[in-house]
Amino acid sequence: MSVNYGSKRLVVGAHYGLRDWLSQRITAALMAIFTVLLLGQVIFTSGPIGYDQWAGIFAAQWMKVLTFVVIIALLYHVWVGMRDVWMDYVKPVWLRLLLEVFTIVWLVACAGWAIQVLWRF
Repeated sequence: MSVNYGSKRLVVGAHYGLRDWLSQRITAALMAIFTVLLLGQVIFTSGPIGYDQWAGIFAAQWMKVLTFVVIIALLYHVWVGMRDVWMDYVKPVWLRLLLEVFTIVWLVACAGWAIQVLWRF
């Protein structure tokens, strides 16, 4: 008599990529909206834009927070894309794991750098 514990999980199928596909679209839309808003501020600034005007755009705390949220969205967008590239094209498991760990470390470092730039620590 065969005893099965738990349910068998189907590891293939179209619906497993839906979450990644949706997250890519949502983060891309957020970045596009932010870009349009930023371009609007730059275009409607009177006179030529210099360092003072550019720094003035990011001086408000809400703009710093919004910028950081968009940077986190960008980093997640990059993570999903790079993880898919590593899974699709790198066959040795040890190399794929190494590349994924390197990607995570790099993206966390980029987030730390973004915090430093935005809040000048």
